[in-house]
Amino acid sequence: MQKAHVMFETGAVTHVGKVRERNEDSYLTRPETGIWAVADGMGGHEDGDLASQTVIEALRSIESPTSAAELLSHCESQVAVANDRLKRISSERGGAIIGATVAVLLAYESHYACVWSGDSRIYVVRAGGITQLSRDHTEVQQLLSEGIITPKEAKNWTGRNVITRATGVFDEPELEVSSGPLQPGDSFVICSDGLTNHVQDDEILDCVRASLSQQACDRLLELTLQRGAVDNVTVIVVRYQPESAPLTRSDAEPPDLWEARG
Repeated sequence: MQKAHVMFETGAVTHVGKVRERNEDSYLTRPETGIWAVADGMGGHEDGDLASQTVIEALRSIESPTSAAELLSHCESQVAVANDRLKRISSERGGAIIGATVAVLLAYESHYACVWSGDSRIYVVRAGGITQLSRDHTEVQQLLSEGIITPKEAKNWTGRNVITRATGVFDEPELEVSSGPLQPGDSFVICSDGLTNHVQDDEILDCVRASLSQQACDRLLELTLQRGAVDNVTVIVVRYQPESAPLTRSDAEPPDLWEARG
């Protein structure tokens, strides 16, 4: 089947913020391969910048895939490679925790997949609204999901940024995956929690709708800095702009497009 030519308009920005001395965020933009990613070194632990760089460099080695399933399989495999490297470094340094969150957007033909571990987020802006596609792997989100605390209580919960999943911390990385069809004009936002600690979802929506991808990233960074930027902040905005309509409808693709690995 002939593939429709597609284009992704990409913007990206990263900043140390106004409090931290080092930027422990790293990011990757490879539209030619269909992969974009943000990794955030775990605050309070040793070598957060090394951790995030290790994750991103592992993902950078992924070559152009021949199928969606192959792309997802390679993504999961490379995160596992990064996990093993960080565990080995940790062992060499006496067991110090060296870990990072990761949020990855994958795209193949007219489909996307989100892969993540931790509290770096992925959003989609579509049809005038914004939806968080990822679900935070944090203690407070778990309590919310179980109905133990209310959203109001969560805002001021002690230790609200305690991470329950991360690359480099456990023997095997725990990744969550969600997927769906791409629609023309879709804009994806991939970010570290340095953004979402200061900027609300509706503000992200306004910035993305009003600007090109790079301008939206710059504006979101400006808002974060204006509000104190207590953490490193990294933002990627990816807009899907197909130059021609797909030759087959997205909903005609097999529902397990990303799952049929092997």
